[in-house]
Amino acid sequence: MTTLTVSGRVAQVLSSYVSDVFGVMGNGNVYFLDAAEKLGLRFAPVRHEGAAIAAADAYYRASGRLAAGTTTYGPGYTNALTALAEAVQAQIPVVLVTGDAPSSGARPQDVDQAAIAAGLGAATFTVTRDAAGSITRQAVEYALTKRTAVVIAIPYDLAALEAADEELPAPPAPKVTDDVDGGLGQIARLLAGAKRPLILAGRGAHLAGAGPELRELADRLGALTAGTALALNLLHGEGYLGVAGGFGTDTAAGLMGEADVVLVAGASLSPFTMRFGHLLGPDSTVIQIDTALQPTHPRVDLFVSADAKTAAGRLLGMLDGEAAAEAWRAEARQRLAEGPGHQAGSEVTPDGRLDPRALATALDAVLPERRTVVQDGGHFIGWAPMYWNIPRPQDLVMVGTAFQSIGLGLASAVGAARAVEDGRTLVLASGDGGFLMGLSDLESLIGTASSAVVVIYNDAAYGAEIHQYGSQGLTEKPMLIPEVDFSGIARALGAESAIIRSLADLSALQEWIDAGAKGTFVADCRITSSVRAPWMSEWMNAKQAAKAAVAG
Repeated sequence: MTTLTVSGRVAQVLSSYVSDVFGVMGNGNVYFLDAAEKLGLRFAPVRHEGAAIAAADAYYRASGRLAAGTTTYGPGYTNALTALAEAVQAQIPVVLVTGDAPSSGARPQDVDQAAIAAGLGAATFTVTRDAAGSITRQAVEYALTKRTAVVIAIPYDLAALEAADEELPAPPAPKVTDDVDGGLGQIARLLAGAKRPLILAGRGAHLAGAGPELRELADRLGALTAGTALALNLLHGEGYLGVAGGFGTDTAAGLMGEADVVLVAGASLSPFTMRFGHLLGPDSTVIQIDTALQPTHPRVDLFVSADAKTAAGRLLGMLDGEAAAEAWRAEARQRLAEGPGHQAGSEVTPDGRLDPRALATALDAVLPERRTVVQDGGHFIGWAPMYWNIPRPQDLVMVGTAFQSIGLGLASAVGAARAVEDGRTLVLASGDGGFLMGLSDLESLIGTASSAVVVIYNDAAYGAEIHQYGSQGLTEKPMLIPEVDFSGIARALGAESAIIRSLADLSALQEWIDAGAKGTFVADCRITSSVRAPWMSEWMNAKQAAKAAVAG
């Protein structure tokens, strides 16, 4: 048997689960990376440790396959914490392989990494010489079954020592929860009696592969359908209303509010999805099917803990022969055709800068049709879901939204670029504030992506804060950013680029696409801060109402 170090054993077991590793090399993980390279794992270097986890997170969201991030101990580990917190809160399985304090005791540069991880909700699995392989497998299985981030810690003094031989059993078969038919029978009766049914799918339905069953169920019932932003177009077809929440149209939201029975599959019903309590009518019966153990929102009237795909399949059997209520869909078609959609925006604004709505519309026509969209966080975040064609849920990756973070976009683009199929173009949408925060990994993206477009909504400000607080009279000085020439920075790092001051300037991007869309193109788009996104207005109104309620 080939002798392996403790780090090598970790890499060996990990290689049966992952093909890609993202990270920054340091003396706490150098032996692990050496072993990973020898085992054939693909290593994508990033320039900040936070990018290691964000890239692995985005890789999973874009492909459904597990990836690993890796950092050294101490400061390398603490640099990764924001991205680790995001993965935990978003319920993304991801593995962080990190160095740790020696087993003999902490040094001055060590911190209690396990305690820090626990504070974020992540479990730490510290390997030993005798059980490095089994502990690694336990960690990965925990991440996959619990849908969460885990930390595999390699003590510094054990990293290069020989690992003990281990007989590792095959990974356990997944357990299937059964005996939910009683609850499903009640759901079937409610759906069969509905006059205006609505099926709302979330990321859980997408991950379960429940799209075909839910679409068939909707067709059988004559139900309208919608998705959260993370299940965009999963239920696209007859009766599809688009995104539920602030990225949707008012016409679609009005129809959702009139549903008498709402089946929620794999969606947590976040405040944004629920339009801060205004999405569904007060008399709607809300049914939730989710792998959670209990309802995730107080609005839920009936809850069944089950896999969305399995549950939808059983419901189809229970509803066999039921007639669809086509009148509901016919009414929806007419109202959607007659009602207003998203505002088109204008080519001219008072300050002479681009209207982001008009820009987004123009970009949709220019960008390659086969696209995977990655988004940073910020005021601009709704323009792509609202104005761009994004056919599949896995083609919209938004790392940072669960933890309300900005600055993870470039790192996420690195992971998604590794995950996308050949022939697809990776499109990153970012604000200038978040882009500056993650700027070190523009070089990582340029080195990783075979075809990528970076769209920077550059308003020379932290736009969300301008709208939330500047509009209230608070000083805007801390919210402003000197206008940065991102085009020049991109060229210096090896990308093609252009400053976009008018829609006509998009011809530079079109020429790059026509020439084959190879490499990375950065579009530094100078937008106005005078246009407030509808979702931002909705959020601000909800906050104002909450304050008024507290004040009495």
